[in-house]
Amino acid sequence: MSRRQFLVLLGAAALAGCAPQAAPPAGFAEGLDAPYTLASGDRLRIIVFGQDNLSNSYAVDGSGRVSLPLIGPVQAGGLTTPQLERAIEAKLRNGFLREPRVSVEVEQYRPFFILGEVTTAGQYPFVNAMTVQTAVAIAGGFSPRALRTQADITRQIGGRLVTGTVPVTFPVRPGDTIMVRERWF
Repeated sequence: MSRRQFLVLLGAAALAGCAPQAAPPAGFAEGLDAPYTLASGDRLRIIVFGQDNLSNSYAVDGSGRVSLPLIGPVQAGGLTTPQLERAIEAKLRNGFLREPRVSVEVEQYRPFFILGEVTTAGQYPFVNAMTVQTAVAIAGGFSPRALRTQADITRQIGGRLVTGTVPVTFPVRPGDTIMVRERWF
């Protein structure tokens, strides 16, 4: 290889490192401001005021439902906590309680997943205000070959999975799958 070809190749590699990072898909930024919707893996604290035997901690099952005493399964997947409160109140009002008052709060969010060039890939509990960089730290840090400036996030938006390349400062949501890619050099 001639010296001139080597310098051209070296210059191209240097410019590739300076290229602007890809912006996340439009739905990613919009989804950050949207109210949190429940899904399988969330753990909820449901309080029925004046009914201690109905108040407890419940998990959203694989089909997106929570099962309560007396009323049975209630669809929770895709709903916000206020929407689930109203759904439970409606079922309780249907022959069980005269004027039920229900409070629902998320006790534990569904986990996130991290793959690729991290020390320990896997499933981890979600932490509020988490970024990709925080998720990498929870997974033991970057591997020596990791691309440390960006990652791919796969998230469910509008009922379908969307993958986008984001900077490491981008917020993570419960249920996201993060893929840390290998750097080229």
